[in-house]
Amino acid sequence: MSEHNPQGIKGLPENAYTELKNGEEYKPIMSPLQVYPEVNFRSVSLGLVMAVIFSAAAAYLGLKIGQVFEAAIPIAIIAVGLSTVFKRKNALGENVIIQSIGASSGVIVAGAIFTLPALYILNLQAEFFQVFLSSLLGGFLGILFLIPFRKYFVADMHGHFPFPEATATTEVLVSGEKGGNQAKLLLVAGLIGGIYDFIIATFGWWSEVFTTRVFPLGQMVADKAKVVMKLNVGAAIVGLGYIVGLRYAAIICAGSFVSWFVLIPIVNHFADGQTIAVGANITKLIKDMSAEEIFRAYVRQIGIGGIAMAGIIGIIRSSKIIRTAFALAVSEMTGKKAANKETLRTRRDLPMSIIVIGIVLVAIMIFVFFQFGVVHNLGQSLVGLAIVMIIAFLFTTVAANAIAIVGTNPVSGMTLMTLIISSLILVSVGLSGTTGMVAALIIGGVVCTALSMAGGFITDLKIGYWLGSSPYKQQAWKFLGTFVSAATVGGVIIILNKTYGFTGPNALVAPQANAMAAVIGPMMSGMPAPWLLYAAGCFLSLILTMIGVPALAFSLGMFIPLELNTPLLVGGIIAWYVSTRSKDEKLNNARRDRGTLIASGFIAGGALMGVCAALLKFAKFDFVNETWFESNGAAILGLVMFLVICGYIVWDSLRAKVEE
Repeated sequence: MSEHNPQGIKGLPENAYTELKNGEEYKPIMSPLQVYPEVNFRSVSLGLVMAVIFSAAAAYLGLKIGQVFEAAIPIAIIAVGLSTVFKRKNALGENVIIQSIGASSGVIVAGAIFTLPALYILNLQAEFFQVFLSSLLGGFLGILFLIPFRKYFVADMHGHFPFPEATATTEVLVSGEKGGNQAKLLLVAGLIGGIYDFIIATFGWWSEVFTTRVFPLGQMVADKAKVVMKLNVGAAIVGLGYIVGLRYAAIICAGSFVSWFVLIPIVNHFADGQTIAVGANITKLIKDMSAEEIFRAYVRQIGIGGIAMAGIIGIIRSSKIIRTAFALAVSEMTGKKAANKETLRTRRDLPMSIIVIGIVLVAIMIFVFFQFGVVHNLGQSLVGLAIVMIIAFLFTTVAANAIAIVGTNPVSGMTLMTLIISSLILVSVGLSGTTGMVAALIIGGVVCTALSMAGGFITDLKIGYWLGSSPYKQQAWKFLGTFVSAATVGGVIIILNKTYGFTGPNALVAPQANAMAAVIGPMMSGMPAPWLLYAAGCFLSLILTMIGVPALAFSLGMFIPLELNTPLLVGGIIAWYVSTRSKDEKLNNARRDRGTLIASGFIAGGALMGVCAALLKFAKFDFVNETWFESNGAAILGLVMFLVICGYIVWDSLRAKVEE
């Protein structure tokens, strides 16, 4: 036993990842019969600092590429590193609380940035209080709706669900308690990835996107056949691809390749002879469009329909889980389980009476927010409240189930369906036009944040279950992390809008928010919507589901720009390569895990430096030479630098040793 590891922790119990036999019980690392340091000034303050830092970083990255990285792993590594540096004894319980509070950042960011920037895209005003309250109230609702499902997902289904992200985070926390140097590796990777992305964003030494248009043949093919290959050369995105893994990165890219190399050329094939613009709200002839314009006008709408249908499929598949958890909650509230009240701290949730009171209070606050901050109409505010409460509750299990199985929350697809449903209902009660757009998007923002929180929080609770934390403490302090994250995100979105904007040639991509705006604009302004394209996407999702392909990932690839998906595939290929070079499975696992730490560093460092670059631009410090930055030479140099950064990941990952 070392000084840092006084209890001699060797790792998780053997049955941590396997189904329990009859009569078998899972005993976590921290005994349910003992009390450990969990909530104190150190854990709460560090958790809040992590929430602020990673909220800002995740908001920037999410608006730039449409993917929000989960902050749980980097925060866990930092918490472990700090407890190691300061030789903190029995820090495992504290580190769980730090991670749980800090991880509010990623989930709140996803809820906010997938919807609320659409207000700016549609040239509507979004005040700070609207962004803040929609994120805050949605986050609170997600926590409260999820708690009754905790026992089912983390205990009753022990060993049935893989919980990939929770597994990785738990292993980091356990290895930290044993002692290790992962924090140093993460710091080095964070500096490399951060400086690399900072140079692109602040100095423009090389282009951010490589495209085949830099070659004469590529330019000709792009002009005539509308076929173009594009690659974002950022370190953060390739790191994200590494963690996503080859399978899901390939599925996302497959959707993108179908859009850009199949559908866009097919649409272009019918350009000759066309004399009128075809499609909802289209004013340009196809022959006059670039590949990017064809994508935005036609192909992306198919992806939107696919995402919406993927959400419906998820609800249908989760109907049994909803019924089971609802029955458990009702039985506890009616006192039928009072005699069996859990006394062990590791099995104790916040009392159901507090949950119900909390849901009622949040519902009242949502109604007041809608009435006095959004629509100023009693009936329409009640309709908005009903939409939020019903859809958020139904989709909670979908979000938790997705995280438990594949570690990916299909929140954007579910939110798109929420917007379509909200728009149809709000128009039927007389709310349309500008006010209707604002109302529908803020309703979507509340629902989106609630679902994002539900999916993310189940990860925290599973980590706590494996390690032996007190769930009621995680649940109570999650509210504070949500408050701080919501305030941070509100400020960051407004700064980024003033710095870059979400529309125009150099704007942040905000792909999900653009998709929301594309759906909501026509429906609320009386213009025709591209229903046939949405329907095509719905049928595509059904077909993909029939053949066992994850429809959500494929559909996401169809409407996220090509250049943001191709580096995901590169990252996934790197992850596959470094984890298959040896015949020794333990060595392969060590290499994969080392690569995961490097990729996490790239993500965190790249995103944080992206925020710093945005602040510099906001302060009018701009060192980019636009002429060079947009030249073919800068694009070719960007590809070279991208290969260098990928080579570094491969080289450093292969240095791993089994004992790590």
